[in-house]
Amino acid sequence: MSDTSVALPGLRFEPKVFSDEELADLNQTFERWPAHNIIKWAADSFGPYLSLAASMADALLIDLSVKVDPAIEVIFIDTGYHFPETLQTVERIRRHYGLNLRMMTVAHHAEELWKADPENCCSAVKVGQLDRALNGKAAWMSGLRRDEAASRATAPIVGRDIRGLIKVNPIANWTQHDCDSYLAEHDIPYNPLLDQGYGSIGCQPCTQPVPEGEDPRSGRWAGRGKTECGLHLS
Repeated sequence: MSDTSVALPGLRFEPKVFSDEELADLNQTFERWPAHNIIKWAADSFGPYLSLAASMADALLIDLSVKVDPAIEVIFIDTGYHFPETLQTVERIRRHYGLNLRMMTVAHHAEELWKADPENCCSAVKVGQLDRALNGKAAWMSGLRRDEAASRATAPIVGRDIRGLIKVNPIANWTQHDCDSYLAEHDIPYNPLLDQGYGSIGCQPCTQPVPEGEDPRSGRWAGRGKTECGLHLS
């Protein structure tokens, strides 16, 4: 990464650098920390070089994060294939929190990629836009949780992604009950599709309600032998 310092009034911010060994030690420590302390560590360590990637299923992580840093950059990738309810939720959450929201809009394609090239659609549409959004950043956060699917069962709270950036999952060890309790207690905005049986919400063509008893992500790419879009692969 090139120069990652930024000039601020009266000071020059330098994001902290961590070795893999330090990250492994922090990961163990963070298992015992509340999420807001982990977010504060990330904000203090990376400052303006920290972003939060949001799917807008709900605003739980956004709510936790803006209480630590109201100006934190929130990234949303508008693939062009989202449910109308999702786009309405984005605007509702933006207004509710006065978000520093960065919308990454995918260029229009003459042929719908999810039809023309379903296997590579996510890479072209989602991963490429996240790469653009994180260019020049030192770290990013997501709301990934271990109990969402078997593919996420060993997700760390903090680690290094394939770009070499620090990736922080502050609520990785939260359960669905933890999330439901927080959403209700704090009256957090959420996507109305969650009330219609959708456990995980992605692009409309590749998302359907979750069968009873299945994991929350079983409605994503159902029947296609796919479990991840690539945003969270390390």
